[in-house]
Amino acid sequence: MSVGFPTKRQFQKELLSWYDEQARSLPWRETRDPYRIWVSEVMLQQTQVKTVEAYYGRFIDRFPSVADLAQAAPDEVMKSWEGLGYYSRARHLHQAAREVVERFDSRIPDTLADLISLPGIGRYTAGAILSIAFGKPEAVLDGNVIRVLSRMFHITGNVRKASTQRILWSLSESLLPKSRIRDYNQALMELGALTCRTGNPACPDCPVSRMCEANRLSIQRELPVKSPRKPVPHYEVTAGIIWRDHRLLITRRPPKGLLGGLWEFPGGKLEPGEDLEGCLKREIREELGIAIAVGVHLTSADHAYTHFRITLHAFECRYRGGRIRLIGVDDYRWILPWELDGFALPAADHKIIALLKDRKYGGMD
Repeated sequence: MSVGFPTKRQFQKELLSWYDEQARSLPWRETRDPYRIWVSEVMLQQTQVKTVEAYYGRFIDRFPSVADLAQAAPDEVMKSWEGLGYYSRARHLHQAAREVVERFDSRIPDTLADLISLPGIGRYTAGAILSIAFGKPEAVLDGNVIRVLSRMFHITGNVRKASTQRILWSLSESLLPKSRIRDYNQALMELGALTCRTGNPACPDCPVSRMCEANRLSIQRELPVKSPRKPVPHYEVTAGIIWRDHRLLITRRPPKGLLGGLWEFPGGKLEPGEDLEGCLKREIREELGIAIAVGVHLTSADHAYTHFRITLHAFECRYRGGRIRLIGVDDYRWILPWELDGFALPAADHKIIALLKDRKYGGMD
């Protein structure tokens, strides 16, 4: 599927004129440094621009080059990412930086094949880096672009299916101009973010609304078509604030999987037929091989992830005995309470930390 040339040229012209007037001033748009553009693109995945703005500058200040990022310790990178979520992005970014140093002499690759060979870089991210940093004629297809193209060309297939994705990629490629690639791709994404919004598209403000099939048919809110999401499950989870003398125990999650590489108060998911105290004792035994005495219930905190929700129940505990073994965790530390600020922990655990601070880290007698 493609667009006739006169319409295509007019689409490009109107979109770029609009972008010249309406583009937001964002820090990653003030650079052509492919490393910094790469960092911004990774941060922007499934994360709002306002949130990324608060992190991007600090991250770049701490790791101003790909070599600086590659040399950093994993815990240091995770701490800098703390609170931004989707932590696999940080792990992959760090791994990829090390590969760039080792395989490409610290130079960000400028070919599609080399970029997608790096951890965490798929077709979209590679296209964004190549077009924005290097000005190469590579298409992009993120959520914003999918929405724009689906409405513009009345794409009624499920956009989560591979067949529809191929149509959308083909459209995105066919619309690329011969010049101003960098601005054009950013304009297309900006249009989706600011005007062709999900629930309330601002069609009267759209520079290409007269070319839009969905606007002509008044079906903007029906597109893009997506498969219905499954119900979001909820889990009860326990966590132990385990004291030994005046130190408490934290453990690091394995590098792969949800929240991989983060430190946390150890515990786990409630199984059918268990009570919370029994769950916590079992999880500590299975993951660390030690025995604990479960004390008072400290707090419960609700937290939502992308595909599920949890209620985290935290208990004051006392270490009773046994040698810690790394059965279900990657590492552990006995730390003084005020040292918690030096470790990257999940958002749900920070709610526990806040309560501990209010209690001035009293500990368990």
